[in-house]
Amino acid sequence: MTEARSPDTLPIDDAIPELRAALAAHGRAVLVAPPGAGKTTRVPLALLDLIPGRIVMLEPRRLAARAAAERMASTLGEPLGATVGYRIRGEAVPGARIEVVTEGILTRMIQSDPDLPGIGCVIFDEFHERSLNADLGLALVWESRAALRSDLAVLVMSATLEAEPVAALLDDAPVVRSLGRAFPVETRWLDRPLPAGARLVPEAARLITQAESETRGTGGTILAFLPGEGEIRRVAAMLDGPVEVMPLFGAMELSAQRAALAPPGDRRRIVLATSIAETSLTIPGVRVVVDAGRARRARFDPGSGMTRLVTERVSRAEAEQRRGRAGRVAPGICYRMWARAEEGSLPAFAPPEIATADLAGLALELAAWGSEEGLAFLTRPPAAALAEARALLEDLGALKDSRITPHGRALAALPLHPRLGHMLLTAGRGAADLAALMAERDPIRGAPADLSLRLQAIRDPRAYAERHPWPADRGTVERIRAEGRRLRRLASDAAPLSPGQMAALAYPDRIGLRRKGDAPRYVLSGGKGAVLAEGDPLGAQRLIVATDLDGDAREARVRMGAALDEADLRALFADRIEAVELVEWSRREGRVLARRQERVGALVLSDRALDDPDQQAVALAAWEGLRDLGLPWTPAARRLRARIALVEGMPDVGDAALMADPGWLLPWLGKARTSADLRALDLTEPLKALIGWDSQRRLDEAAPAAFVSPLGRRIPIDYDAETPTVEARLQELFGVTRHPMAGSRPLRIQMLSPGGKPIAVTTDLPGFWAGGYADVRKDMRGRYPRHPWPEDPTTADPTVRAKPRGT
Repeated sequence: MTEARSPDTLPIDDAIPELRAALAAHGRAVLVAPPGAGKTTRVPLALLDLIPGRIVMLEPRRLAARAAAERMASTLGEPLGATVGYRIRGEAVPGARIEVVTEGILTRMIQSDPDLPGIGCVIFDEFHERSLNADLGLALVWESRAALRSDLAVLVMSATLEAEPVAALLDDAPVVRSLGRAFPVETRWLDRPLPAGARLVPEAARLITQAESETRGTGGTILAFLPGEGEIRRVAAMLDGPVEVMPLFGAMELSAQRAALAPPGDRRRIVLATSIAETSLTIPGVRVVVDAGRARRARFDPGSGMTRLVTERVSRAEAEQRRGRAGRVAPGICYRMWARAEEGSLPAFAPPEIATADLAGLALELAAWGSEEGLAFLTRPPAAALAEARALLEDLGALKDSRITPHGRALAALPLHPRLGHMLLTAGRGAADLAALMAERDPIRGAPADLSLRLQAIRDPRAYAERHPWPADRGTVERIRAEGRRLRRLASDAAPLSPGQMAALAYPDRIGLRRKGDAPRYVLSGGKGAVLAEGDPLGAQRLIVATDLDGDAREARVRMGAALDEADLRALFADRIEAVELVEWSRREGRVLARRQERVGALVLSDRALDDPDQQAVALAAWEGLRDLGLPWTPAARRLRARIALVEGMPDVGDAALMADPGWLLPWLGKARTSADLRALDLTEPLKALIGWDSQRRLDEAAPAAFVSPLGRRIPIDYDAETPTVEARLQELFGVTRHPMAGSRPLRIQMLSPGGKPIAVTTDLPGFWAGGYADVRKDMRGRYPRHPWPEDPTTADPTVRAKPRGT
């Protein structure tokens, strides 16, 4: 068992001398200290006499930033705003020497003043969480240090980080490690894995109840980790007994957050928290941790441009951080809602946010910085997601030819996602409430998707409550109202727009046009599909803007959106509306369709028949039809193709070669509109045109199209056979004493009886007359007595007629 410490000491204290020496000698260091070691509140104070200038410490969450600043001020016996202060979105208490900020604040500071005047040290706390802003902040600070501020100290602190890659990124910075927790923690697993289909909330409530019962005699607070607010509320409703249940999540009111972080009263306390409580925050008296083994993360799909929250299993690093919360003040116990055998299947670390998040904000910051070349990213941003983000910024007017525009610089200065910033700057103060709403969680659960309901609840909560049955969360509404007031001060003066127009400014790629049919299904301007819940009143609208989607790649469900009038759309995006003449092959209808359309992205606002389409366009569309149907080979065209294929130096007339280039056939397709037209097409003339006039003459000599019989009848030659072949009645060949030729090749003659049945085949007609003919004559003359069967066919006159009756 680890030796107990006095209340005034923490495990991190033993590592502070080595840390100070590393920073004094190298100006950079990586500190690894387990959860509960005290690094967040001890280290900045320990550096006050070492670091000239201010110390800026980054925290990943607002609650943690405020709590850390309050704790350090209390340690100094001073009020906030003396030595220690903090700055978070919408709230700031300046401090003379130490300022705790959320990560986005640092980005704004360094973009405004890259040399960070007056700042002597930047500390990245909880870097193991690998937030996008922390990765970006470290990259920018490190480049600023290299180019402008060699005296700037940089310290990266983490609970469970693999320190070596970070140290290597910082030019082999010294790694300082703090020893383990103050007290040991016993781990208890489930006897067996949860069965497939087990529901998280009742299982978590059962395990929390079990933990409370089994540890009742030891006392201390129980800290239970759950993935999100919804699970916290449902688990809280299932717990009873002589305990005080306190929720803790980021979207709570400040007073409720303070209550969860305050010392417990007489009753035993159970704190139900999200991953916000894994690190940084000090929750008094925790001796028992219950880990439900789940974390909620944002996942961005660059293909759909949508982000969705997914619930995933925790990593081993996260599980270890959670476990460590039980050993801060005394020996503790950690209950894990999985079997010990499942431990090895957990991922080692959670994926860094830069690998899974929407990168629009990052792309804008990189453009504002000027270049990403040489920036020290621990994980490089994925190329596909970054390209998608830059395409969005081009659409919003923030980038042009990959360079930031004045509008883009104005967007980068706003504490908003570029979509919402663009809306605020374009639509003005009237968009402030909507921007605040879309940046927050939905304040109304179970209501239809229409954003107008939410705006009513924000602008006039009392009137909303009187008119609508869906209760609005008061705390969320108040946060949105406060943020809206702040954003109004940053907004431009602009004429008011409708909610749908404002939403369309933020989401030009998510304007939806209702598809045909009864279901409320929409095609979005970005090309994806979306669907509203059956019966949602918004589904009656022809045009909507989908502001919140579940991210389904096939057809996303619209969780929030706004109706959009077509006149408003036309007024807003007049420069984007394209008038196009569309001539294309419809596989479903089997015909060429010629339409005149007005389009915005993938949306077709108007569509009418085109009376006089361009013939070249019709021909190209018909060609696409032939790709589906195949070339229509009539017997005559097939024979011509076979002739061409036999002659050396002629074009390739195989199907693959002919279908590779439509040019040879387009002049004959301008009036073909239907499948029937294409099937009736005669390819003979197009093939002749393909080989040209001179080649036709050479073709007629080398592979004539027909054999001219002694009666002057043109009999087509079949070139598909191995040897060119003709079929003719035997009597029609009387008098022919030289074998017919096809160019330089002898014809194969299929001789027919007067009834049209094959009776002989020869490639040597004189030889046949002299030999085989006698046997044929013997067999046939009795069967066809009215037809001539002379003894010497070489001197007889050719005929296809029978002798008159009676002769």
